[in-house]
Amino acid sequence: MIVPLLAPLEAVLFAAGSEGLSTQAISEVLEVSVDTVFELLTRLKSEYELREAGLEVVELAGAWQIVTRADCAPYLERMATAPSAPGLSQAALEVLAIVAYRQPITRGQVESIRGVQSDRVLQTLLHRQLVCEVGRQDSPGRPILYGTTPYFLQTFGLSSLEHLPPLPVLDETSEDISLFDLTPALPRD
Repeated sequence: MIVPLLAPLEAVLFAAGSEGLSTQAISEVLEVSVDTVFELLTRLKSEYELREAGLEVVELAGAWQIVTRADCAPYLERMATAPSAPGLSQAALEVLAIVAYRQPITRGQVESIRGVQSDRVLQTLLHRQLVCEVGRQDSPGRPILYGTTPYFLQTFGLSSLEHLPPLPVLDETSEDISLFDLTPALPRD
């Protein structure tokens, strides 16, 4: 009975993240006794040690967690300080441009302009420190307002937001506008 529950235990601890779970909580989630939970935890800890995995199972402040081994810290530090991937996706560039030109702006306003969900892209831009939370809008729900960072200016070689290139002016009288091609429509034969 122990072995089939090792994978669910590992999944539950992984999903709990840095919060961890108490022995009692694990017992309730797996629907087993507290004694069985201790057996499972001991077995999982042993498996990690035998495999010389980069992870280990520990109990901290009454909560069980899966954490990285201390001897892996130098690698994690290098990863955390390594430069981000050089390029941005098309979606990230779109969101970044919207934030830069319309700041402060909420996620909902960005999504209204783009027509698609943008929360994941905003999280990427936050992680890369190109945008930041600049406050809360004074409206129901008090949504977060986003703006660009000094790192954004540095990355794009701008001394201030006033140096952003002007937005192109579209001819509103044109009847043949494509959403995917902003070049002027050619006359048809």
